[in-house]
Formats: sequence, structure tokens, C-alpha cells
Amino acid sequence: MKKKLLLLLVLAILVPRSFVKADEGMWLPFMIDDALFSQMQEMGLNLTRDQIFSFTESSIKDAIVHFGGGCTAEIISDMGLVLTNHHCGYGRIQALSSVENDLLTNGFWATGLEDELPSPGLFVRFLVQARDVTDEIAVQLTPDMTEAEREEAIRLKSSEIASGATEGTHYTANVRPMFAGNEFFLFVYETFNDVRLVGTPPESIGAYGGDTDNWMWPRQTGDFALFRVYTAPDGSPANYSPENIPLRPRHHLPVSLRGVTEGDFAMILGYPGRTNRYLTSHGIEFNLENMYQVRIDIRRKKLDIIEQAMAESDEIRIKYASKQSGIANYWKNFIGMSQSLKRLDVAGSKRKLEEEFMQWVAQDPVRQQEYGEVMDMYERAYAGYRQFNSQNFVFAEAMASGPDMLRIANGFDRLLTMLQGKQQGEEMDREVRNLRNLVERTYRNYDQEVDQQLWAAMFRVYYQRLPQENLPDIFQEIARKHRNDFDRYADDVYKNSIFASQERALRFLDRPTARALQNDPAFQAARSVYGNIAEVTPRIQEYDVLVSRAERLFIKGLREMMPEKSFYPDANSTMRFTYGSVDGYRPADAVYFDYKTTLTGVMEKEDPNHHEFIVEEKLKQLYLDKDYGRYGT
Repeated sequence: MKKKLLLLLVLAILVPRSFVKADEGMWLPFMIDDALFSQMQEMGLNLTRDQIFSFTESSIKDAIVHFGGGCTAEIISDMGLVLTNHHCGYGRIQALSSVENDLLTNGFWATGLEDELPSPGLFVRFLVQARDVTDEIAVQLTPDMTEAEREEAIRLKSSEIASGATEGTHYTANVRPMFAGNEFFLFVYETFNDVRLVGTPPESIGAYGGDTDNWMWPRQTGDFALFRVYTAPDGSPANYSPENIPLRPRHHLPVSLRGVTEGDFAMILGYPGRTNRYLTSHGIEFNLENMYQVRIDIRRKKLDIIEQAMAESDEIRIKYASKQSGIANYWKNFIGMSQSLKRLDVAGSKRKLEEEFMQWVAQDPVRQQEYGEVMDMYERAYAGYRQFNSQNFVFAEAMASGPDMLRIANGFDRLLTMLQGKQQGEEMDREVRNLRNLVERTYRNYDQEVDQQLWAAMFRVYYQRLPQENLPDIFQEIARKHRNDFDRYADDVYKNSIFASQERALRFLDRPTARALQNDPAFQAARSVYGNIAEVTPRIQEYDVLVSRAERLFIKGLREMMPEKSFYPDANSTMRFTYGSVDGYRPADAVYFDYKTTLTGVMEKEDPNHHEFIVEEKLKQLYLDKDYGRYGT
């Protein structure tokens, strides 16, 4: 088995879960060089480069899709069947659930094509073409440009290249920077908008272990869901229609039921979101001191409120399931990230590399001219960031992703401008229609009592976290009128705001007036909070520009300093691959984790008093009977 590529697709919790020991890499698959390919062959790869990735022949890349804009999925049949993670399909499963038909809790399996459930708004994208356009953009750039001028030149040329690549087609395209803007690549996609839910396990399987096991090993989660892509009868992309037919893909992945053994070669292709492989010691130390703990603490406060409400009501549980999952996912990630960075002293390792870099720079006057100020730029930028007392992170967690009503109210700012200008006609009608859609989307998963608790808690957090001089003006009103009693303040807002419920908001949109908006307490709060951060953001962006320039020069210099080393660009939601071997590992002294987990581990963790570790009776009976079907012995 070592001499075969294992496309390991976990289709049921009865299949052992495996740990893959990966070599470092977020490689662009269309740039597999000889050194990488040779190393993969030595580890057990038995495919050609074109079988992995080709723009002219059917290849594995044609079975890998960008799912919903934020996840990866795989085509696993010749009728467009899509396998993705349960957590990637979670929001869609939640949207299709109700108290009467709770797909999240009970799972769902379509018995035929006619039973598959449309998922409005869900799409998948196939990569059609990619090419290096660095030279085309580089000719637009000059050394004397400011960063703003450089960014604008890149934006204009990128738009021109993308438009030229898709003119006269139904494809979409974008140009993405690599290596912090030292290189640029064009990516062309084909998008399919009719994607339907086919099957999902019960949440007790699909999310087994919940937040406790998330980002951890060993883990026994049956983290999968099945969807299907549909096309128009002629095979072209189309919006949902009963006349549509299952996609006939260029390639689909075969499913192996043989399992894996230790040492097997494994390869992953997908669309990772963001990585910061080239973050310096300055950035790591800043994040540890000013970002991670802030976001961990505020997310925990939101989770406490949401989870308590979810435990008391099935209706609220379903409404807030996807939101809770999203908050919890990176709450746990931030915790693990900060612990690992400290334990492994990553900042110390980075400092050694930075010292080597500056020594290399000092050896040549030309290098000194180009790279001599790089580390100084980093120091100045992060010193600048610190003066804002993490306000951008506090705002992002407490306000921008806090109470829904605040975001809804902020969305009405343009309407006020139009009302004050006594604007009428088609443009006003369009704005009102857009706001109706916003209201209906948001309040679909909204509970007034939960949102009011979030409002009180997040405004309290904002008050406690920021210096008085950094607070928006609305806090003066809260102090004067409510003496900083944020529960009383929230109660007043939700009693009197037109945004406290969908009914009130839609009633206002029937006959909107500037006076009603200006006097609304939620709208006043939104204008104050968002207006305040709008004043702060340009000052923070001054340091963003400094970091952007420093990072571009630092990465360029590193690649010159180590010409024999293969570098890969940070992930940015474009297709990447990595590879390694299936193996166990030792996370700490005298601790060893095996390379796979099994259903036995599920039973060992079972806790009927903990919602994350409940095992259904049917699964327990299958385990006792050792009835694994085709999936195990």
C-alpha cells in the first residue's frame, strides 16, 4: 500500500480515523517541481504529475472543489456526489432544520434524487485555469510608488487581466498575490449554484466531541456530509430548477474501504483559508500580547450566553447552532495557537532567522540599500499597533460579530442619507428591497432575548477593555442616562428600537422616515460605534502599510538569501497541496498518540451527561454486535 496514493475519504464513523504526519507545505499544485515530485515518489507516490494536476487532461484537481467559498469538498461519483466536512455543511443543515424536522439532531439521508434538498445560496467552484501573471503586473510598478499607488496599479491591472481571461465566457476569475505581493497568479473558475443536501449523520456523530475535541487528537468525529451538484440539462451551470440534472464531472475520486497502515503515503489537495508562515517574531509577540487572549475572552462570553439559551430551547438551539459553531471553532483555535506558540518558543526561532537575515544584509551594500530597514519597519509598525489597545480586535469580536441588532441597524445608514436628501424613485425602492432581504435573512436565526443579553455583555466588554478616550460617544450617553448599568441600557434599547424584531423593522420599511431612524436608540449606538472605528481604522492602516512593505521585502530577501530552499506562498483560499505519511506522534514527554482512532474510542469517551459525548443507542448496539458492515472488522 505504500506504493499507492491513498485518497482517504472517511465515509462513516465506523472507519478508523487516522493521523497524517505532513511535511511542511502549502504548495501550488500546478508548480510541482522536480525536487518535490521526487520526494513524493520516494515516500510512495505512484502517479504522474499530470494525473494529480492538469489543465488539459482529466486529473485529481478536477474532483476538488471550493465549497461555499470557505471549505474544500471532493467529487466522489460520476453523478456529482460531493463529500465535505460536517462542519462545512453545518450552516446549510441548520438552515434546513426546524423543531419539527430537526436534521441537525437526527441526520438526513435522501433515498433518491427526488428527496435531495435544495440549499439556496450554496455553490461550488472548479478551478479551470491558472497562470503566473507577475510580469504583466510588474511592468505597471515603479520603485518610487507609494504603497497606495502600488496597490491601485495592481488592482487596476489585476481587474484587466481577470476580465480579459473571462470575456465571452461564463467563468469568473481573480488575480491573487503570492509571497506578500512579490508574485501574482490568475485563477479562473467555473461556478455551479445548484447544490443539494444528500446526507448527513446525526450531530452526535458529525460533531462528536464538540468544542472539547476540536483541533485536538485523538478525535473520533464522523466529520462528513454529502451534497450533490446539479447542472442545466446541457451540463452548464444553472440556478436551481426541477429540470436540472446531476453533474457529470471531468474526474471523481474513487473511495477506498481498505483503510490505511502506518507509514502509508498521503496527499491533500484543497482550499486552505489563511496562513502566516512568514510572520516575524514581532508579529508573534504582538498577537500573543494583544490579540489572542482578547479574542478568546470575548468569544467565551458570547458562547456562554448562546450555549445557555441553546440548552433551554430547541428552537433557539437550531437558530444559533451555526453561529455557535463558528464562534467556538476559532475560540478553540486561538487557545491552541497561543499555547503552541509559547510552548515551542516560535518567536525565539523567528528571531534567530531574522538575525541571520540581517547579517546577510550587512554583507553587501546593495542589500543594505534594499533590505536594511526591514526589521526597523516591523518594530515601528508593531509599536504603532500597540497604542490602540487592541481596539480593532475588541470591535471585531464585541461589535462587528456581537449582537445582530447592532449590525442590522448599521446597515440602514445609507437609507438615512437618502431620506435626508428626500430621494425617491427606483434607487430608493432598490435600497428598501435590499434592506428587507437583509432583515429577513438576519432575523431568521435571531432571538430577541439572546440578542439583548449579547448587547448588554458586549457593550460592557467594550467599556471595560478600552481606555475612556478611545470609547465612542454613545458611552457618555450610557453613563449619563443609565450610570453604566449595561443590562438596564440594553433593556431600554430593545424596548424602544425599531430593530428589536423583524416585525418592527419591516413595518418601518413600509413607511421609512429620517426622524424615526435618527431617534432610534440602536441606530444611534450603531452610528456611534461604527463611526468611531471608522476614525481609528485609517490610523491603524498606516501601520498595515508599513507591515505590508516590510513583509514583501523580507520574503523577497529570504528567497535571495536561501536560493537552494523551496519556498511556498501563504495560503489565501487558492488551491494548494501538501503531503506526508500516516503516522503517530509524541506531543509531550512519555505521551504517544497512535495513528488511528476507532469506534472503541467513541465508547470510552461516552458521557450521557455531556451533550458533546452522547452516543445513540443504535450506534452502541452496532458496536456491541460488531456490526460494521463493509467498513471495518
